[in-house]
Amino acid sequence: MARRGGGFPGGGGMGNMNNLMKQAQKMQRQMEEASKALEEEELTATAGGGVVEVTVSGKKEITKIKLSEEVVDPDDIETLEDLIMAATNEALRQMDEKAQTQMSKITGGMGGGLPF
Repeated sequence: MARRGGGFPGGGGMGNMNNLMKQAQKMQRQMEEASKALEEEELTATAGGGVVEVTVSGKKEITKIKLSEEVVDPDDIETLEDLIMAATNEALRQMDEKAQTQMSKITGGMGGGLPF
């Protein structure tokens, strides 16, 4: 006698597969929406006790750099460069963390972070 049901256990395999595909498509839409929302966000980080401030967008582009007058010392450019780099790296790290947190809410912690 031939088996029926297409080889899926329980007989309802196709329905389960369709539900799984719908859930995956919904999750993909949610991730795309979250990604677009994150691109519109900005985060600001500081270094040197706030004398250097860097703002980055969700697209990981620097949108603003603010320097306090006391940090501008023509005889010590290296310190200024280090402070700018530190603030930039911190702002980018915060944006990565925010993106990962948003994606984890959608995926239930199964990964799926943004390709930043």
